[in-house]
Formats: sequence, C-alpha cells, structure tokens
Amino acid sequence: MLILLAGPGQAHHASHDQRLPTIGAAADFTLTSQRGVPVSLREFRGKVVAIAFIFASCTDICPMLTDNMARVKDALGPVFGSQINFVSITVDPERDTPEVLKQYAKNFDADVKGWVFLTGDPATVHEIGRKYGIIAMKTANGDVDHTLLTSLVDRNGSLRVQYMGASFDPEEFRSDLLNLVDESR
Repeated sequence: MLILLAGPGQAHHASHDQRLPTIGAAADFTLTSQRGVPVSLREFRGKVVAIAFIFASCTDICPMLTDNMARVKDALGPVFGSQINFVSITVDPERDTPEVLKQYAKNFDADVKGWVFLTGDPATVHEIGRKYGIIAMKTANGDVDHTLLTSLVDRNGSLRVQYMGASFDPEEFRSDLLNLVDESR
C-alpha cells in the first residue's frame, strides 16, 4: 500500500543494454552524518550516489537492505568511495542520533570512506523522504513503517532509477552503478 502512495518513485525497468532513464533532478539536502558533521548531496557531484532510507532499530527489511548494499560495496572494489558513494538516511530521526547511526554503520562494516549515514530535524528528514518517494509513519509500538526505495543519482545530480524493496538483484544494482560511472567517460 505504501509503495503505491510513494509518488515520484519509478521502478527500474531498463534492460542491461539500455541507458538508464533520467527521472529528473535529485532533490538536494543537508543532514547530519554519523560523525556529527553536515553533509549535502551536492558534495557528491562528480560521483554516482545510491540513496537508501532505513532506521537503526528496524528488525526486518532495513537490515536486509543494508546488508545487500554492504555486499554490493564489497563487489565494487576500488571504485567504491572514489567514484561511487552510498548514503543511508534514517526515517526515524527522533531515535537515530549520529551516535546510533555510527554504531549501525559499524554493525554492517560500512566503509565510511564511501558510505555516510544521515539524520536531522524530523520535519526536514520527512520532507527529503517525500521528495524521494518515501512515506514513513510511526506505528503504535514506536517502529516506523516506510516505503523502501533505493535511488541512484548520477554524477550530474540527476535521479536515474529507483529500486523497490530490499530484495532487488544485487548484481543488477552493481551493474547499474558501474554503468552510471562509465556514462561520463
């Protein structure tokens, strides 16, 4: 149900021999990293960026997504961090402080040279999520139900593709990231 309400989200439908579609300009943002410093999407210009929305106390889908991303990170080799970055934004900024996100990153052996975990003011985080097609709602037990879209942003800041769910094909994800790196050559 939440995925249907997501708005701007577009699933990945390009075949491997096609150029990935351009959805539009990726919404810029400035949030606080797990190291407590401000990070803006525009800082990543010139690199390919994968943006995912998670929360640290999630016990089902978010850990699966983060684990998939960690495996893809390992498969990317030296282009990770130098040409490709990952950004994970919390949908639970009330609980996910920089310290909590720092521990979450450590739990998944996230390479902080190329992967940043972000939090911020709840209203700001909610608005950024909305711009990326994310709807997040607190549940009665304090967890967060949210749409799960992972977005790829090219070197020029254009939103190129979004994957629905946590069980997307990691090889397709890796291939799409590398294709976006190669596009600019």
